[in-house]
Amino acid sequence: MSNPIDDLLQQLRRFRDERDWAQFHNPKDLALALSIEAAELNEVFLWKKPEDADPARVREELADVLLYAFQLADKYNWDIPELMREKIARNADKYPAANP
Repeated sequence: MSNPIDDLLQQLRRFRDERDWAQFHNPKDLALALSIEAAELNEVFLWKKPEDADPARVREELADVLLYAFQLADKYNWDIPELMREKIARNADKYPAANP
């Protein structure tokens, strides 16, 4: 049975390899690209009310952020659902709910 995240990572690797971009996808440059895409996402909201941001642009920039984040996790061979669950648990410990 296929896993949607594994399928996505395979598609990302294939896309990267078809363009010989693996040489550029080291952790530092992936982190920088992630940061730049996050800034582009911020730009969609800049000087606007949140509801005035173009949802299509938000979607596009958020996808770029997630794609770079997934590629960075993949570079370290990290299990994405596991690392997300670990972080959610750490955040729950750090910020306990007032009314659990």
